[in-house]
Amino acid sequence: MFKPISMALALCAGPAFATDISQPSLEDLLWVARPVVVFTDTPNDPRLAQQLEMLAEEEAEMEDRDVVILTDVGTDMKSDLRVALRPRGFTFVLIGKDGEVKYRKPRPVTARELERVIDKMPMRRQEIELRKEAR
Repeated sequence: MFKPISMALALCAGPAFATDISQPSLEDLLWVARPVVVFTDTPNDPRLAQQLEMLAEEEAEMEDRDVVILTDVGTDMKSDLRVALRPRGFTFVLIGKDGEVKYRKPRPVTARELERVIDKMPMRRQEIELRKEAR
């Protein structure tokens, strides 16, 4: 897939995090994945590492749900993500495969909380039913 959580964690370490990230656009992920966008005003915000670590604890579950982690660090950048989603400080945003914002929080979100939100989505329920039928 595009960016596993382990890659996001590796990018979080070091100064390259703020400037040297190649990420897919939201359009690239439309109908393919469920982007989770994590915004911070600075790469030194401890909530960023905390968020990535919390999601990494359930990496297999995130991959099963087609979750792709995108990060946007720094208020001085007017990225397409910032323009579209208008974050304030630390912001966690889950976008569905249909491109719509499904969940937004001003704090880190646990993997279990994210799993519950995704599992309630009609498209996710449909995916589960299709897997059952394929067996």
